[in-house]
Amino acid sequence: MSPTASSSLPRALVSREALRAGAQAALAQGGSVFDLRADAWGHGAAEVARIVLDAGASAVLVDEVDLASLIELGMPAACDVPADADSSILFGLPGSGVRPALRLAGAVLSTKPLEVGDGVSYGYLYRASRSTRVALVTGGYAQGIVRSLGNSARVEIRGELHPIVGRVAMDVCVVEIGDAPIHEGDEVIYFGGDGPAAQHLADWGSITGLTAAELVTVVGMNARREHTS
Repeated sequence: MSPTASSSLPRALVSREALRAGAQAALAQGGSVFDLRADAWGHGAAEVARIVLDAGASAVLVDEVDLASLIELGMPAACDVPADADSSILFGLPGSGVRPALRLAGAVLSTKPLEVGDGVSYGYLYRASRSTRVALVTGGYAQGIVRSLGNSARVEIRGELHPIVGRVAMDVCVVEIGDAPIHEGDEVIYFGGDGPAAQHLADWGSITGLTAAELVTVVGMNARREHTS
């Protein structure tokens, strides 16, 4: 099975409720200025700024590209103010004890049976050791699903975890689903949310060697971002 590019991008779903809880928890730890550079670590600078300022922050640190728009909205923002509040708590990154604010979700494009020895994706780095099924799902390295996650990470579909197999392509990857009742259109959760993939961002860090901040920033700036209640 060789992935083909898809015009459908995975969604970076940012929870306002989780951000509010994270902002309150971070402010309780001390400090009043949040680091919202790189478009609020991929979470959306304008939306996150509203939430942290409503929670009691005194200002936000942003990149120059976001500064004018935030000032136009009447928000206290600067490019040179020192940030003293813990933004990792704000965003619910691993180890913060706070629910993750960002959930990365793809969708099943198609499913296909594999026989013993059948390979998937470029270079056939994975070959089936038994008769099984795989799903082609939205999300690839162009959206921050790093290539080293292939044959190492798992995703959540219908509340169960399934492994990413083979080489991650630009816009899609392949997941082994066995005989699970999974069909085209089903949601695929890479990390975040309230299910078994909630803390998978920590696994991604261990597999890729990247920090959680680096991973969410790339994902949030390249997937189709949506803010939810």
